[in-house]
Amino acid sequence: MRQMIDAVGSAYIEYSAGKAVVPIRTPITFDNGGLTLFMPGYSPGAWASVMKIVSVFPNNPDKGLPTIMALAVLTDTETGATLAVMEAGSITALRTGAASGLATDLLAKEDAATLAIIGAGVQARTQLDAINAVRRITSVRVYDRDPARAAAFITDMAPRVSARLEAAATADDAVDGADVIAAATTSKAPVFSGARLTPGAHVNGVGSSTLDAQEIGPDAVCRMHRIVVDSREAAMAEAGDLVVPMREGILPADTLFDEIGEIAAGSKPGRRRPDELTLFKAVGIAVLDLFAAKLIYEQAIAKGLGITVTL
Repeated sequence: MRQMIDAVGSAYIEYSAGKAVVPIRTPITFDNGGLTLFMPGYSPGAWASVMKIVSVFPNNPDKGLPTIMALAVLTDTETGATLAVMEAGSITALRTGAASGLATDLLAKEDAATLAIIGAGVQARTQLDAINAVRRITSVRVYDRDPARAAAFITDMAPRVSARLEAAATADDAVDGADVIAAATTSKAPVFSGARLTPGAHVNGVGSSTLDAQEIGPDAVCRMHRIVVDSREAAMAEAGDLVVPMREGILPADTLFDEIGEIAAGSKPGRRRPDELTLFKAVGIAVLDLFAAKLIYEQAIAKGLGITVTL
């Protein structure tokens, strides 16, 4: 995870420096609530380009399937040849977790020790891995609307961390007093009350990425002293958490959002004071998938992993 956080940091720096080519992703929505996204990305900092096709189908768990399924195609930019085809649901989870790890490292209090996780799916596991990699987390409170899933998460993750894990009865109970909050759900409605945020808390909102979804509610957004995004362009096109309160006049329309790549590069400051409330809102950009897939590809080649096929 530490390697992935470093790779994601490099991706964000390239993006905010204007070096990456990342078109706004193309969505296709379906009558059953499913969504498929087509996400291309290229950066001269990598010798490859990527095309990720990711599907988000909220009803899949009822069928015994993961909510997110994806495929990534890595292409050589010198020849256009396909280098690798990868299952990208795991890449999505890894790079999304790493993004929160980077944001937490740059924006959370140095002594942050209590973590609240809202949502106990695949994304939640890498959120814990990444945040635990950058802070000495001693207590983790987990909430999921399905108590059995929260219990399974705790059973799976307890051996991986030294922190104490416990299920919270409500999302607000999880958030109350937490230093870091990770929201990784498919909810279109706010998942916790902004009034429960403790001064100095840092929030990572990574679950919602459409204009009709507000995983982080206006009452939380408007309490923030600072809002940081992965991409200003993508946030204004896809982050309902921010766009809806701006349209409704709850959040000033001229609110300035820093990009996490600017902070990672040192051109913008990180945390500015102990009581500062900070939000990192990520909708996901393909340059992260590129740098993540590149890292995985390089390690697979070095270790002789994978299957060679002729197309």
